[in-house]
Amino acid sequence: MSTPFPFTAVVGQDDLRLALLLNAVSPAVGGVLVRGEKGTAKSTAVRALSALLPEVDVVSGCRFSCDPDSPDPGCPDGPHEPGAFASRPARMVELPVGASEDRLVGALDIERALAEGVKAFEPGLLADAHRGILYVDEVNLLHDHLVDLLLDAAAMGASYVEREGVSVRHAARFLLVGTMNPEEGELRPQLLDRFGLTVEVAASREPDQRVEVVRRRLAYDDDPAGFAARWADEEAAVRARIVAARELLPSVRLGDGALRQIAATCAAFEVDGMRADIVMARTATALAAWAGRTEVLAEDVRQAALLALPHRRRRNPFDAPGLDEDKLDETLEEFGGSDGQDGNGDGDGDGDGDDDPDPGPGGGPGGQPEPDDAPQGDGDAAARPEAGESGEPQPSGGAGEQSPARAAEPFRTKVLSVPGLGEGAAGRRSRARTEHGRTIGARRPRGALTKLHLAATVQAAAPHQRARGRSGPGLVVRRDDLRQASREGREGNLVLFVVDASGSMAARQRMGAVKGAVLSLLLDAYQRRDKVGLVTFRGSAADVALPPTSSVDAAAVRLESLPTGGRTPLAAGLLKAHEVLRVERLRDPARRALVVVVTDGRATGGPEPVALAGRAARLFAAEGTASVVVDCESGPVRLGLAGQLAGELGGTAVTLDELRADSIAALVKDVQGSRRAA
Repeated sequence: MSTPFPFTAVVGQDDLRLALLLNAVSPAVGGVLVRGEKGTAKSTAVRALSALLPEVDVVSGCRFSCDPDSPDPGCPDGPHEPGAFASRPARMVELPVGASEDRLVGALDIERALAEGVKAFEPGLLADAHRGILYVDEVNLLHDHLVDLLLDAAAMGASYVEREGVSVRHAARFLLVGTMNPEEGELRPQLLDRFGLTVEVAASREPDQRVEVVRRRLAYDDDPAGFAARWADEEAAVRARIVAARELLPSVRLGDGALRQIAATCAAFEVDGMRADIVMARTATALAAWAGRTEVLAEDVRQAALLALPHRRRRNPFDAPGLDEDKLDETLEEFGGSDGQDGNGDGDGDGDGDDDPDPGPGGGPGGQPEPDDAPQGDGDAAARPEAGESGEPQPSGGAGEQSPARAAEPFRTKVLSVPGLGEGAAGRRSRARTEHGRTIGARRPRGALTKLHLAATVQAAAPHQRARGRSGPGLVVRRDDLRQASREGREGNLVLFVVDASGSMAARQRMGAVKGAVLSLLLDAYQRRDKVGLVTFRGSAADVALPPTSSVDAAAVRLESLPTGGRTPLAAGLLKAHEVLRVERLRDPARRALVVVVTDGRATGGPEPVALAGRAARLFAAEGTASVVVDCESGPVRLGLAGQLAGELGGTAVTLDELRADSIAALVKDVQGSRRAA
């Protein structure tokens, strides 16, 4: 077994270490979500935490880790006799993003069912993680069906399995820890709210600290055991402090004054529901116990707010998480002053230093960094750059470059689906054959068997039992009897936006409306778990402003900073989009694409620009790529060029006014109808 990197040897990342330690003191806090760029010790710190957790007593032989002092009366391995127990280290179970549903919740033991004719349950990762840590690296990439199961288990503290004739319930209370890079996409709001605390991490910009990080990492890689031995005393001290804080926790008093501050803070920041209040109360109590106090102070409430509220303030996926610390201090001061608290919040986030003379790991500065001082209040603009900013310099010709226009308010849309039945990644847009969804039949497996259709398999094997010499209770099954379950669900698609940023689109009011429409479709793509890409064209060339990604908020930022001006190289834009799709098909051949071309249809520059654009469009039609042209032409004289382009693409044209929810329903039918007719 490899030696983990010592928790106390992690350089910096005080908020991350503190959040993890608070959950070690009080698992009821509800877990930690760690957000940050790659290479910031997120996974290293989480994996190191398990070595600090105290050992747990479990019933001997119980696969579900029942507590011998209060065994689960409904445990599948029960009932348990008193007295038989063993101690073992707390487990940290990792859930891979590509895990199957059976691996997570458990399933019928197919081998025993077929060979012995008995129903036997094989536990999954939720059973392994009971009374330990369930860690999900890249949790934002977790499939929706696994997210749903995690939500159920986290809400009820138990896992229920009802499938294939098996009905099992077992306890599943675990510390949920997830790490993610926001550039790869955001987390579903329901799962986001299940994490008690969230921490933003970033690499230090201090040269001395970066040198120390490299020095320690190289020393660990050269001799992991020797490096861990040098930190053994610090690890033992933190482990003992966790045990002491756990023992002190029931004695910590959460006074009425602190409760008023918690309630006022949650109300002031307009968080949804009451979970934030409860998490803040538990976090503040754990902070006091970690500091060795039996009274919750205003500084505990302030630190709890910085850890528990930022991810609960988001109103849409384009909002940056964070808190206005001045507003937080004002709220704490206004509602403080009782129960012996000074109520001033101190404003520095690290207390007065006297109550906790030895902050230890994670006890450093508590204020969570606010990314780029994102503006607060109006969430629609929180993640966007200022209007005066511009993106990468792009070639231009003819009209001069203009500063980016602000996007109009987004509106609710209905789904634009790709016609037919796909086989792509799970999502919520188009119909598809999937590994998860409603079962619609059975078939012989092509290649490896992944989802057994038990009833169909038994039905196929039953007529041959006498001929195969069956004599016992088991069923004699051959390879030819196995049947794969055919299931239908929804898939996510690649929505590739091809946006005209030329001078003909540069009228600020008009471009603002265009950006608002694209932003609305990006919101829809976020909700339907699509990948998105952004190609822009102006001047004399086209650029891939954003390669296909799951991060729709990154697409929104690039869209907002998009400058306009110059000629209209429509053919270059279409050819660039065609190249992007060609490369993406090699990377992810099962994911189908929907191309959304946003243009007025004009093409300028070079010989026969309109004819060249038509030839480029016919490449999409020949490959059967679903497409929609958003016609941005305005004014009393309309040339109808966008409609002609849609015809060449084999898609549908729709005006900006028709993009709102009531009109898109008809548009979907038109898109599907045109593809079927073709």
